[in-house]
Amino acid sequence: MKLKSLMLGAVAVCAMTPAAFAERGADGEVRILYWQAPSILNPFLSGGTKDVESASMIIEPLARYDSKGTMVPWLVEDIPTTGNGGVAADLRSITWKIKPGITWSDGTPFTAEDVKFTAEYCMHPEGGCAQGAKFTGVESVEAVDSLTVRVNFDKPMPFPYGPFVGGESPIIQKAQFQNCMGAKAPECTAENFGPIGTGPFKVVEFKPNDVITMVANDNYRDPAKPAFASVTFKGGGDATGAGRAVLETGEFDYAWNLQLAPDVIAEMEKAGKGVTFAAFGTGVERIMVNMTDPNPSLAPEIRSTRAAPHPFLSDINVRKALSMAIDRALLTEIGYGKAGKVTCNVVPAPALYNSSANDACMVQDIAGANKLLDDAGWVKGADGVRAKDGVRLSILYQTSTNAVRQDFQALIKQWWDEIGVETELRNINASVFFGGDPGSPDTFQKFYADVEMYTNLFNGTDPQSYLGGWRCGREPRPESQWQGENIPRHCNEAYDKLHDELQGTADIQERGRLGRELNDLLMQNYVIIPLVQRGRLSAASTTLGGVDLNTWDSELWNVADWHRIK
Repeated sequence: MKLKSLMLGAVAVCAMTPAAFAERGADGEVRILYWQAPSILNPFLSGGTKDVESASMIIEPLARYDSKGTMVPWLVEDIPTTGNGGVAADLRSITWKIKPGITWSDGTPFTAEDVKFTAEYCMHPEGGCAQGAKFTGVESVEAVDSLTVRVNFDKPMPFPYGPFVGGESPIIQKAQFQNCMGAKAPECTAENFGPIGTGPFKVVEFKPNDVITMVANDNYRDPAKPAFASVTFKGGGDATGAGRAVLETGEFDYAWNLQLAPDVIAEMEKAGKGVTFAAFGTGVERIMVNMTDPNPSLAPEIRSTRAAPHPFLSDINVRKALSMAIDRALLTEIGYGKAGKVTCNVVPAPALYNSSANDACMVQDIAGANKLLDDAGWVKGADGVRAKDGVRLSILYQTSTNAVRQDFQALIKQWWDEIGVETELRNINASVFFGGDPGSPDTFQKFYADVEMYTNLFNGTDPQSYLGGWRCGREPRPESQWQGENIPRHCNEAYDKLHDELQGTADIQERGRLGRELNDLLMQNYVIIPLVQRGRLSAASTTLGGVDLNTWDSELWNVADWHRIK
């Protein structure tokens, strides 16, 4: 393997310089509102943003990305690179040096054994870790000493920053979770609802799908932080109510992800109680296409695998026609305005990874979609719905409950009707849809529908782990507790081989080329239909200081620096 230029030596490292505060807890209570309510505080058992971000106030990674997308040390001394010796010359290991003196919120030392345990927890074959793609290629994790961790890879790994980097891959305490391994993981309610952490806050009470009460961690490593003594983290409701609670009434200090039409936001801001923050990152509103048969008469282990292919979405002509019929420009205009961009890619950023090979999707083509289905033998019946060999193009289209998403559903249903596809719409409470409950039939992971729509993104600026989520074997299934990133149940050996090549490539331009090619394989196979690159838009009270909107990591990444403006 030829390594043209080793990118690892050039990883940017910067020190955080937040404002200092006079006294921990001096600013009283801060009230945060996520209209998608958290259902668990363990990111390894849920891929939902609401769960990852609420947990990020409590449990932390070794390193994370700042608001500019730069990787920064968090619980460690610095970012390991080939230049400083932290990454081995043969690229088969990375060594992290933990900062001395860090303790868990219960006062016990944070050590390398906790990091090692976290890897074993997520990599357990029966655990169903929602973040398993981040540990792709990890052979072992060893505690060299109490403050030194070495991650060993089964082959050279030019980008070794998957495990323990970003809000999706935090460290959990071994002493708390050691009896929660494998299939027992979802059963550990007390642990999953109240993790002990190193973050600025600790849990007092967690009511799933409702409210989290937290207080300042009195063992937090900076004695002057956090400025707030307590947090009320409310979940539920809708984006409209969340926007009003900050921008109009001032009832809350912060509202996440205001997925509202631009004119609605503008009207709310006139009240003067709050301001909005917006930034673009990797978030894409997309339609996932189910490659397996969701027929309820099939056993779960069959419905979750490619053993039972979808009766009509297995035909690429149908999947392509569904994409061609969509007017993405109109969706972007009515749904997001300046906070959205039309995209034909599931990896729209950074620019290095943004492909131009799929740009034809930017223009709606109803006539072309009809011709494609005609040529493929799908014939319209008297009711206008196409069929072939007794199989009708009748789709169950699900998403979470949200005004913008229901507008999208209504328009897309209309366009699909114009090409002879019958569409039934379903919306599910967001806290349930994005929850990780393995017993619920309504989660996006179980995907008991033909297509489903939501936004997803990845931490950081390198998509290696994210793209690894669509490898064969990463699909949610009963034996993985219905966790896994490969929601469409896509499997392509050529894709997996190309991803192997990406993992072994150091040259940044080559990584860009391979990342674009992986994106293109997904796009041109139409297992994912991208719609809009979404900017993140959230709101904060005019009295809340320190907010630094981050689209590359948890939005609450610097909550320790938040404070009350006097």
